[in-house]
Amino acid sequence: MEMRQQVKKAPVPAWIIFLLASACGLIVANLYYAQTVIGPISMTTGLSSAAAGLIVTLTQIGYVIGLLFIVPLSDIIENRRLVVLFLIVLVVALIAAAFSPTAVVFLTASLFIGIGSVVAQILVPYATYLTSEEQRGRVVGNVMSGLLLGIMLARPVASFITSFFGWQTVFVFSAIVIALLMLLLSRALPARQPEPNLKYGQLIVSLGTLFRTMPLLRRRAFYQASLFGAFSLFWTTVPLRLATNFGMSQQGIAWFALAGVGGAIAAPIAGRLADRGLTRILTGAAMVIAAASFGLAYVFQSHSTFALILLVIVAITLDMAVSGNLVLGQRIIYSLGSEARGRVNGIFMSIFFVGGAIGSSLGSWSYANGGWSLTTLIGLIMPLLALVYYFTEKKAVIVSHE
Repeated sequence: MEMRQQVKKAPVPAWIIFLLASACGLIVANLYYAQTVIGPISMTTGLSSAAAGLIVTLTQIGYVIGLLFIVPLSDIIENRRLVVLFLIVLVVALIAAAFSPTAVVFLTASLFIGIGSVVAQILVPYATYLTSEEQRGRVVGNVMSGLLLGIMLARPVASFITSFFGWQTVFVFSAIVIALLMLLLSRALPARQPEPNLKYGQLIVSLGTLFRTMPLLRRRAFYQASLFGAFSLFWTTVPLRLATNFGMSQQGIAWFALAGVGGAIAAPIAGRLADRGLTRILTGAAMVIAAASFGLAYVFQSHSTFALILLVIVAITLDMAVSGNLVLGQRIIYSLGSEARGRVNGIFMSIFFVGGAIGSSLGSWSYANGGWSLTTLIGLIMPLLALVYYFTEKKAVIVSHE
């Protein structure tokens, strides 16, 4: 125990943080590659247009399964071994997806791509075990900026690769990258052996207990689910608006998505400011920025160049609000108990991800039934709901966890 405490409190080498940030981005990107190339995949595998949505849905289901049943294992199993095992699962699933002869094989592979991608959520809390409390916000911010870059770059990268080499190349290339990453992590990461005081069944049952007894976990999860729901709603519908109202091609939409990547800079900045005790004010600011972004998109709905420029700004500010608040939330939940950090992260990310799935569904429905006006109105309401809940937060509670 003494040795583990020393490792945990030692300064983290910059190259390890860079490696973890890169790994998180490269791993989580696999959840989003298929989203912009569903059309070509459906044509090759024989999926009907009605069933094509199952590609995204099954990947999301796999990810939530992993968050609830695999991420908690990081509290009882040596973390490096766990990471390597599920990266192998991810590589096999990516290869199966690339060479799928039928729709059933591809959909099964999609489920396991989601399950294998939860390794990213094992690595984020793992990074916090290597650092002191004083460094935690900065380290989480840097690692999460890598993860968020992976989320934001996945769609345009998949679109560009598919337009030149075909969609199969996306999955083959990712399988090679993840295999190399697995070898690198297995050699570079220090071992982290938790002290298992629960069996696996008890571990899963304890998820409900943790959720019930940690009000800050519930609060931060709701904040992030609301903001990520708005984020998902925006990125589900904005390609349709760009294609319909501005006549953009697939590559044009990919360039637009790249512009939103600028918002990822908020993650490390938020982490540093949180280390200075500014978590509470930054949380409120993130919600206001997200609501204001949708407010601008709602007010300016013309098809002019000015409206397009404004839409680019909205994409950046919305991404900044979501990525910044994510780091603030994770910094707080990781302070709630080091021995349960994997489970706490699994609960937090599950709720956060469910919020994103709800946002995507609402986006598809609202755009089909009420166009951009209804979509942006719903997008405005989601962060406002979080803001109303935020005003019920007791300052003393949050300050005690700064």
